[in-house]
Parts: sequence; C-alpha cells; structure tokens
Amino acid sequence: MGYVTNSSILPVLMGKGSLIISDSLNHNSIVNGARGSGATIRVFQHNTPSHLEEVLREQIAEGQPRTRRPWKKIMVVVEGIYSMEGELCKLPEIITICKRYKAYTYLDEAHSIGAVGKTGRGVCELLGVDTSDVDIMMGTFSKSFGSYGGYIAGSKELIQYLKYNCPAHLYATSISPPAAEQIISAIQVVIGEDGSCRGAQKLARIRENSNFFRSKLQKMGFEVLGDNDSPVMPIMVYNPAKVSSFSRECLKQNVAIVTVGFPATPLLLARARICISASHTKEDLIKALEVISRIGDLVGIKYFPAEPKKQQQVGMLKLE
Repeated sequence: MGYVTNSSILPVLMGKGSLIISDSLNHNSIVNGARGSGATIRVFQHNTPSHLEEVLREQIAEGQPRTRRPWKKIMVVVEGIYSMEGELCKLPEIITICKRYKAYTYLDEAHSIGAVGKTGRGVCELLGVDTSDVDIMMGTFSKSFGSYGGYIAGSKELIQYLKYNCPAHLYATSISPPAAEQIISAIQVVIGEDGSCRGAQKLARIRENSNFFRSKLQKMGFEVLGDNDSPVMPIMVYNPAKVSSFSRECLKQNVAIVTVGFPATPLLLARARICISASHTKEDLIKALEVISRIGDLVGIKYFPAEPKKQQQVGMLKLE
C-alpha cells in the first residue's frame, strides 16, 4: 500500500551522492525508504520552512561528506497532511524554497488526496499550489479510494524510469481487477464523472464534519492537534498508562477509538487519533462526542478548561 510505495520508490530515485532532506515527523515508510536509498539524510524541524532553508543552504555550501563535491541531486520530502499530527503542510513556502535552491520536491498525499480541496485533489488544490511545481506526488488507494495499493504521479519521463527500475513494480503482482475497478469508480465519484454530485456532497460533508468535531473537542477542553479542514485529529493523551484505559472505556460505550503510542509516537506523546469520514452523520458525531467527553473526564485527559455553556436567555413578557 502506501508504506511499500514510499519505502520502495525512494531507493530507486535517490542513491549515494544524493541528499534527502526530510521533515522530522515524516511517516516511518519515508524514513525507511530514505535509509534504504544510501543517500545522505538530513532532517528539518517539523513544518518549518525557515529551518528547511537553513539546512539547504548549509548542505549546499558544505557539499558531500569528505569529498565536498556538489550533491548529485537534492530532494525535500514532506507530507500533505501529517498522519499523526493532522497538520497541513506549508507547501507554498516549501515549494518556493525548493525552487530557489533547485531541489526536487516529494509530496506524500496519503491522507489528503480525495479528502481535501474543493474537488478532492488534495493539498495542492486546497493551498493553491500548481501541481506542476511538485516533482513527485505519492498517494495510497487504501484510504479515500477504499481499495489497496499506492501510486506515484510525476512527469512522463519519471514514470517511464520507475516502470523499468522499481523492484516493487517489476516483481510484484498486479492489482486485482475488483480492486482496480474500485479505484476507478471512486475517482469517478470524487471528480463527478459518475453523472451525479455525490463526490461534491461527500467532500463538503467531510469538511463540515471535521471542523464541527474539532471545534467541539476543543471546547470540551481536549488538546487537539492539527488544522481546520483536516479530517485527521489527534487528541493528546500523553500518559502511556491512560492510553489503553481511554480506548477500552470508550469501546464499552460502543465507540471505537484508535490510540497510538510508542514506538509510533515518542513515549510521552501518546494520543488518540480520530479520522472523520463523510459517511458519519451528525447523530454519530454527537454520540461520539458525548462518550469521548465522559470518558475524558473519567480518565483525566482534558488538559484545558472547558468552554462554559452559553446560558439560554429567557425573555419575559410583562402583562399589564
């Protein structure tokens, strides 16, 4: 799926004498792919374009280790929506920096394609970035498209090169016909080629559901990471001992919560990760919010004061 796509594509694109500059919170598949490439790896502070520029300038000035020769190529790797943070990538600023220093851009859209943007085309559409400015766009079919497998989008020359050089393409089996048809059908729904407006309705609904759920959680006193419009919203738990109790108590109330701890996150940054869907109804969300709020009080993970409920003003009519 997306994991294999990242971990198998990066070693084909980069190698000895190349430089990969990766966001500090990139997914493990990107980390493993970068390590397997044999390229030199440098990390910049999460979603901080100014630090990315500092790293680029320093590495270009120093060149390759020992020989100080210029790098064969430099690639900056980021995610559209960070899977454990729910944050949108600061893509416009990063693209500007990459152009300035002639570095390639690799964008992982596993969590953003088909979920954000007016027509579901991901963070490029949402943030107003021309897709031609992104050299390599990666995504997965296992999330918004409800199938399996991953994809790489780029120039014709890039795709031709990968077809003949990527082991994951050469030695793997093809996607099964039902899975391929599911992907095609899902794309047709998203872009409106199925003859209906279901795609536009679903995109509007997932955006409304996400923003509604996020705002309610924050008003309850939870620490929620991420940006508006992002369907990924982590609730910070912090204490590792509270992770399983929060999940199990919610499950007793018929609400399944995905919790994430070490080694997927640092030991003391455990969290519950909620991914909102367009098929969630308002009743579903309200029921889940009630359960999460109740269990949050029980476990003790509301780290901010809750917003006081607005007092209903009752008008009084004076009869004479």
